Amino acid sequence: MTSTRLPRKATVLLAGLVLAALAGCGSASKRPAEALGSKAAAEPPAKAVQVARPALAGMPPLLDPKDVYAADRPNRLSPVVKDFPSRVYVPNTASNTVSVIDPKTYKVVQTIPVGIQPQHVVPSWDMKTLWVNNNRGHTLTPIDPATGKAGAPVEVHDPYNLYFTPNGKYAVVMASMDKELVFRDAHTMHRVKTLPVTCLGVNHADFSADGRYFIVSCEFSGELLKVDTEKMAVIGRQKLPFEGAMPQDVKISPDGKTFYVADMMAHGMWVLSGDAFDTPRLLPTGKGCHGLYISRDSREMYISNRGEGSISVFDFRRNKLTKKWDLPNGGSPDMGGVSADGKVLWLSGRYHSEVYAIDTATGRQLARIPVGGGPHGLAVYPQPGRYSLGHTGIFR
Repeated sequence: MTSTRLPRKATVLLAGLVLAALAGCGSASKRPAEALGSKAAAEPPAKAVQVARPALAGMPPLLDPKDVYAADRPNRLSPVVKDFPSRVYVPNTASNTVSVIDPKTYKVVQTIPVGIQPQHVVPSWDMKTLWVNNNRGHTLTPIDPATGKAGAPVEVHDPYNLYFTPNGKYAVVMASMDKELVFRDAHTMHRVKTLPVTCLGVNHADFSADGRYFIVSCEFSGELLKVDTEKMAVIGRQKLPFEGAMPQDVKISPDGKTFYVADMMAHGMWVLSGDAFDTPRLLPTGKGCHGLYISRDSREMYISNRGEGSISVFDFRRNKLTKKWDLPNGGSPDMGGVSADGKVLWLSGRYHSEVYAIDTATGRQLARIPVGGGPHGLAVYPQPGRYSLGHTGIFR
């Protein structure tokens, strides 16, 4: 009779393949030592290969897996935007206008009438259009950044803020008062799915490095949501551990491991793991912590403290706050962005009808520019990057 016993090398190889398959099961991720098994240790185990979780289908791969902002280096403008004039677009919530500033002269060169209560100016995923979120007017006003001309408004109910899924498939409307996240076609803005939420005041968000989920702040109930991008479903919810918490802007760290959430009542940033969605810890920054912006070299984050007129600077590598810049004569720094060359931080002065230009090397105020009433989510445009995730410009 011919023997069917496998050669010893083949047996070891087969065992290694079986063990590698077991290591991919859900239980193995919780207890990796048991996945290999004590008996298997008697034989030389096959080398473990950790398979990365696949990114959201259709999402352009990161230029650097260790830095989600690698595409945002100084003046690295996409061919789509490289010929657009450099401008700062300021939505004035109380004036129902957008002030357009020439950053070279620090002068308002245009005032565009828009809908009622414009909150943010948001670059589209393909970066060809700027959408003005007319919150109480229930419309989006498109602006052509090549010409500065506004187009016909598009009816969208309660657009407090606007984001885009990393694959460019959907726009996500933060319908704050409606208590909804509304997924719409990223180009036509036709409604695809309405996701009701139980928290109050959905307003800001950011996506994981792989694009598979995003974390949303709920301003009026002091909560955070974790949302599955593909399923368009809430998969996590937590109350922030601070009485009266009022979370605002959300940003992911360059390495994709940590989320930061500004809180204007806790006067600091909440810091948490996005994957684990664990209980966050608070890092005090200043009164009225509000907006979060990443430097062009991915080393620092600029944090606007609206309640005290200051900007804190957080160093990612040192994992600590390293500087604080006070605006001369005070102010109310709110939302904004960083210039294409990375040298200037632009912020709206929410309660002072003005805009601040701040030197990112020294913290010195370069200009203080009068605009309309209640300036809010201004957009510096164009900026480096390959596509936009929304808000005032989150580029990857």
